[in-house]
Amino acid sequence: MSQVVPSMRRILLLGCRGQVGWELQRALAPLGMVVARDYPEVDLAQVDQLVTLVRETNPDVIVNAAAYTAVDRAEQEPEKARLINAVAPARLAALARERRSWLVHYSTDYVYDGSKRTPYEESDPPCPLNVYGQTKLEGDLAITTSGCPFLIFRLCWVYGTRGHNFLLTIQRLARERETLRVVADQIGSPTWSRWIAETTAQALGQVLAQPDPGRWSGIYHLRAAGQTSWHGFARRIVDLMPVAERRCREVVPIRSEEYPSPARRPAWSVMSCEKLWRTFRLALPDWETGLLQALDMS
Repeated sequence: MSQVVPSMRRILLLGCRGQVGWELQRALAPLGMVVARDYPEVDLAQVDQLVTLVRETNPDVIVNAAAYTAVDRAEQEPEKARLINAVAPARLAALARERRSWLVHYSTDYVYDGSKRTPYEESDPPCPLNVYGQTKLEGDLAITTSGCPFLIFRLCWVYGTRGHNFLLTIQRLARERETLRVVADQIGSPTWSRWIAETTAQALGQVLAQPDPGRWSGIYHLRAAGQTSWHGFARRIVDLMPVAERRCREVVPIRSEEYPSPARRPAWSVMSCEKLWRTFRLALPDWETGLLQALDMS
């Protein structure tokens, strides 16, 4: 049920049952009345549904936490991925501009090719390696050129305690297998979905309180501090599981070529969050702290 607050600001949240969207329902509630929708109530691949929904809800803020995130399947379904990741955000941006509403959108580290060995800045040129990254980049470009006020948060290695993600997959496999083989030559920053939602709400709250909020529009990197490999992340997950609940005794590091997949991944996904700090004075703790909190072990 939507929560009514004195300001009566209306916030339309799309993708409310996803990892980040689920957490956003709570995090955004102090900022206004949250109207939360997800598939099949609204299908981002059906642009007409978006138009109808926005006109019916007449939001002051649109938060799009929905996306096509099946990285490998996107290689076989590029048009569907493009509809959801590029065409739908473009339409949302146009609707936001018409209504002078804010648009909050989420992007990805996969817009970069991973060839750097220092943290990516927002000004670094994107060069996606796969269809997923390319369609997300197209959505970013559509929003940034639309003329609407916007916040785009580029995320890295998102996980949570619900849905489909690396954390839950490793926990499941650790209960089933004695040995896990996990890629060790891709580096990034695992980031808890709750932290993402809370940081989003804090940044958005600051923006909406400004007399001239438009100057805060932009792309911001948002990730946990620190870095690790998928192997390092998996090993920490397994180590934190109760011994009685797991069969896994060893997490073996492997190279990317030993785990072939339809979509190429960037080898380096570490992004600088200096812009987020300079603008909002917001920064996330280390990724291991986030994992402990997510598992309620802090």
